[in-house]
Formats: sequence, C-alpha cells, structure tokens
Amino acid sequence: MAQIKTVLTIVIVLFQFTTIFGQDWHLDLAEAQEEARGSDKNIILVFSGSDWCAPCIKLEREIWESEVFQQYAEAHYVMVRADFPRRKENKLSEDQAAKNAKLAEKYNPQGYFPLVVVMTEDAEVLGKTGYKNMSPEAYIQHLNSFIP
Repeated sequence: MAQIKTVLTIVIVLFQFTTIFGQDWHLDLAEAQEEARGSDKNIILVFSGSDWCAPCIKLEREIWESEVFQQYAEAHYVMVRADFPRRKENKLSEDQAAKNAKLAEKYNPQGYFPLVVVMTEDAEVLGKTGYKNMSPEAYIQHLNSFIP
C-alpha cells in the first residue's frame, strides 16, 4: 500500500511539473482562434490517442515535449489538442469528449491518429500531417511548409 502511495505521489508531481513547464495546449478551438487572432499566429490542431496510440505517444515525447518545439510554438502557433483516450482513468468529461468528437467530424473524418492539422486563425486548413521520424527542427520546417 505504501508503494502505491509513493507511485501516486510521483505521478502527481510529474503531472504538475509537465503542466507548469509543458506545452501550452488549448482544449477548445474557438478559444484558440481568439488567441490566434490577437497574436497573429496560426493554429496547430492535434488529434491524439494519448494512452493507446504509439505514434501519438512518440510525437508527444519527441516533438511536442522538446524544448526546441515548445519555444518555437510559443512564438508562432496556438496549440489545440483533441484527445481520444481509451483507458477508464483517462476518461474525458462528457463536454470535452463532445467537443473533440465535433472537431473530428469536421477535421478528421477518417479517424487518423495522430493527425496534425495546421490552420489559419479562421480555421482554414493549410495542411495535414502525422508522426514523422525527424528532429524537432525538421518537424517545425515540415509544419511551416504548409503556410503560404
């Protein structure tokens, strides 16, 4: 029992640490659009299966969590996550699940995971991609290649 409490404490501390220092993710596209308009940034909408999709988890670890990407994104993009977890302990609120489903209906009807959608502040799709085995710098260039 003491081991379980220790593990839970570590998980909570790590979660708080990544929340403080991790990527600044929006969970609502309309809010992201407001921020994008006010800051002259494009939007990156990411469809992920955070607890079951191996390429999604690799994209998170290799790109989104990298300091290089985080610094670049803070200056150039507004990030939106539409997550579709499967594990009971990661279940989203009904409201959030409905928002994500609506986004998927419009921007990811084929149900690809991960799917990264680069769009304008008005939600005009500029390009779509997924996981690529490349450095954060190369991935940034890849995302920027969609911008006219």
